[in-house]
Amino acid sequence: MARANRLDSRFDTAIFAACIFLAIVAHGLPASMREPIAETMRRTIVAPLVGLQHDAELSRAAWLSHETNTRIQDSVSLRAMRVVQLESENDRLRRVLGLGGKLRWGFVPAEALHSGAVGDEYTLTLSAGANAGVRPFSPVVAPEGLVGMVQTVDPRMSIAIIWTHPDFRVSARAADRSAFGIVQAHEGSGADRYLLELRGVPVRNEIKKGTLIVSSGLGGVYPEGIPIGTVIDTLRSDGYARKYLLRPAVLPPDVLSVMILQPQRVQAGVEPVWAATVAAADSMVRAAND
Repeated sequence: MARANRLDSRFDTAIFAACIFLAIVAHGLPASMREPIAETMRRTIVAPLVGLQHDAELSRAAWLSHETNTRIQDSVSLRAMRVVQLESENDRLRRVLGLGGKLRWGFVPAEALHSGAVGDEYTLTLSAGANAGVRPFSPVVAPEGLVGMVQTVDPRMSIAIIWTHPDFRVSARAADRSAFGIVQAHEGSGADRYLLELRGVPVRNEIKKGTLIVSSGLGGVYPEGIPIGTVIDTLRSDGYARKYLLRPAVLPPDVLSVMILQPQRVQAGVEPVWAATVAAADSMVRAAND
């Protein structure tokens, strides 16, 4: 290996010396003789090298252009994603403002904070507390329907359990008042744990798929008429009562801005607030079964 390296080094030195010698000789030749030799070298040796350099420059320019275009496309895609996100947030804000306009009074607006910690999948931290008029056991609602209930209250914040909580219970009824029962979290795994169950429905009362389930107002905690979920399946009956699987009206990722109902608003009722939603759902069920 060392001998081969020495031979290569000597060969390179010899070529370098020959080039210097030829350059000196060419420089001493008359112009009439130098020009034909130079033209021949340009055509045979220099031209391919110039072509390679030209191709290299084109390749470099193409690579730089591709990189620039990629950056522009990434920037456009990122801006498009931001626009979609902003449109979604604006639409959500309009819905919340619309809910506030329908309620008119007796509510406290709050932001729902998701921490992602273990156990927090059952609760929400709300940005309003006792100083804003929030009280324990106050219903928490969103434009789509029921979110949960305030559990603990601090001066400037509060903690609410949502419908995924194992202790969540709400007296409910079908939108057409054909059946009553109790809604609670579904004891499933994976995505099924974000579903609800309607239990305690008498066997004689059968609820059709697609029926909207709303709060019944019994118990005094939740006022009547708040959407809870939609019937998507029938679960196994225990022989005395029916059980139904519900798709919740409010999904966890959508819980960003909420309204906390104050006691006087609960007593006054909120049924007209979601009357259009209830009527539309009832019409869809009727149309599907005609």
